[in-house]
Amino acid sequence: MLFQKKAPVSWLVVGLGNPGGQYENTRHNAGFLTADELARRGRFAIQRLKFKALTASAELGGQGVLVMKPTTYMNLSGEAVGEAARFYKIPPDHVLVISDDVSLPLGKLRIRTGGSAGGHNGLKSIIQHLGADQFPRVKVGVGEKPHPDYDMADWVLGKFQGEDKKVMDETVKRAADAVECYLRDGPQKAMNRFN
Repeated sequence: MLFQKKAPVSWLVVGLGNPGGQYENTRHNAGFLTADELARRGRFAIQRLKFKALTASAELGGQGVLVMKPTTYMNLSGEAVGEAARFYKIPPDHVLVISDDVSLPLGKLRIRTGGSAGGHNGLKSIIQHLGADQFPRVKVGVGEKPHPDYDMADWVLGKFQGEDKKVMDETVKRAADAVECYLRDGPQKAMNRFN
C-alpha cells in the first residue's frame, strides 16, 4: 500500500464561528459550516485540538493547509490563528479566513485580499494577533438584520430557518468552492469567479 506524503502546511484556512451546540447553524457560524463542507469533500475530520482550535491537516487546491475552527469564542479567534501562524511561520497573506458578513445579502460571497474588520469581532481579533489586516477572506453573506432596532447579537446568533437554510446550504458549497479556487488559482481568478 502506497502512502502519500501530505504537503507541508503552507496555508491556514480558518472558519470562524462559536463552539457549542447552541450556536450550530447560526449566521455567525457560516465559517464553521464552510470548513465542515471542505472536510466532507476532502474526507477528513476537523477534530484534533491544537492551538485553541479544532484542526485538520489536509490538501486543498493543491496546497498543504491546516484547517481550523477556533474553540475560543468569536471575539478571541485571533488567539488560535496567531498561535498557529507563528508555529508554522505562515505570513498573513497565507491565512485565509472564512467569516459571516451582515452587510452582504444572504447567499452572496465576497473575496477580499485584506482590509479592515468592518465591525466583525472575529476579524478584529485576527488583525490584532497577526499584527496585519492584509490576509485573504471569503465573506459569506448572511443578510442584514430585519430592522434597525433589532439587536445585532440576536441576529447573528439566530439560526437559519426554512428558505434561508436552503439558500445557506448552497452558499456554503459555493464558499468551499471559492476557498479551493483561491488556493489553486490565486486571488484574481477567485475574485473574478465568485465576487
